[in-house]
Amino acid sequence: MNKPAFRIGTGAGFSADRLEPAVDLAKRGALDVLVLECLGERTVAFAHRDRMADPRRGYNSLLERRMRALLPACRAAGTTIITNMGAANPRAAAERTLAIARELGLTGLKIACIEGDDLTATGPRDAAMMDEPGRLSDVDMPIVGMNVYLGVDAILPALQAGADVIIGGRLADPSMYLAPLMHRFGWVDTALLGAGSLVGHLMECGMQITGGYFADPGVKDVPDLANCGYPIAEVAADGSAVITKLPGTGGCVTTATVKEQLLYEVHDPAAYLTPDVTADFSGVNVESVGPDRVRVSNASGRARPERLKVTVGFDAGFHAEAGVSYAGPTAIERGRLACDIVRQRLEQVHGIADGLRVDLIGASSLFATARQYPADTQDVRVHVALRARNKSVAETMLWEVESLLCCGPAGGGGFRGAITPAVMTKSILIDREHVTPHVEVLIA
Repeated sequence: MNKPAFRIGTGAGFSADRLEPAVDLAKRGALDVLVLECLGERTVAFAHRDRMADPRRGYNSLLERRMRALLPACRAAGTTIITNMGAANPRAAAERTLAIARELGLTGLKIACIEGDDLTATGPRDAAMMDEPGRLSDVDMPIVGMNVYLGVDAILPALQAGADVIIGGRLADPSMYLAPLMHRFGWVDTALLGAGSLVGHLMECGMQITGGYFADPGVKDVPDLANCGYPIAEVAADGSAVITKLPGTGGCVTTATVKEQLLYEVHDPAAYLTPDVTADFSGVNVESVGPDRVRVSNASGRARPERLKVTVGFDAGFHAEAGVSYAGPTAIERGRLACDIVRQRLEQVHGIADGLRVDLIGASSLFATARQYPADTQDVRVHVALRARNKSVAETMLWEVESLLCCGPAGGGGFRGAITPAVMTKSILIDREHVTPHVEVLIA
């Protein structure tokens, strides 16, 4: 007799995703597992910078709010939480979650901490880069962090230990969905691992499969997007799955939303590489089986890659942005003059040219020459961006843009400027033998 469908929900698809739809899922979703995927490549690099400034930090800034809201509901429903919110400091994230569980009176809650992805102290410094020529040593920037993508091998021991909450750092996105499916159904066949990775790939970006980042009014209409629901996957033992969402939530699940997400960030549908399997999505069937219910099937897979991907984060200095607006007749002409003045002064007076970008927003700037807006546009904004290694260089750029208010064309106003830390990431490959994940279970 086949085991019943396994229900997995997504409670976040990126670091700053919404919380209330996740709480709704936890309360009404009857989920076996709730996955919060919160870690992009630059996100973990910034997390390393945070940890360097304060050893107690380095995990997702919304972890406490999310855990306070989700732990009681998931405990009541028997739902396991799996997340990579640990970022550059999964130990601190697990300990903070433990403290929250105790404050909430959730006695006996098991919180698993997965470590071993952080190779900052031991990783290679002169490896060949993965998708571009050159080596790491060619990058003239300090390394802030180096994290390998961990797969199901790191997550399964936590599930086998009966963890209620599993927190890691650079856990690969689809692996957080595949691991509980393997644990539930006992999958080992590579075809089934490919099918489970398809589920993970479809679900990992949250609302992107329920209408978010899909809507295009008049072309692809999405109802009540302001109240869009997170997705649920009802997964069968044969690897097929129905993607759906909670009734009464906004958004939609259609063959179109599923197909768009199927192809999202997939360079080769026949060879989608994960730490666990080389997944083959080229023969996937996508069919509607009811309102907001789409069935996917026929994914497959082959042996996993021999080496693992590592993201290397570099301290890229600072990113500065500043802007001034012009409105009314001749706004475009005045805005273009302002752009010319800023560029000329930064290059000729201050010697600042590298990493500089000057745009006139509202006058086809983002399209360059691909499209021209009407010549009578009367509302534009000068936007200047600069990446600089030295903060004083970034401050000089803001100074020059603000000076347009009195030293530039008539009618400029609304100056805003900001300087934020900047990071850059590169990717390398590493042999699996150099990676040793480990799990520790903390009990509230």
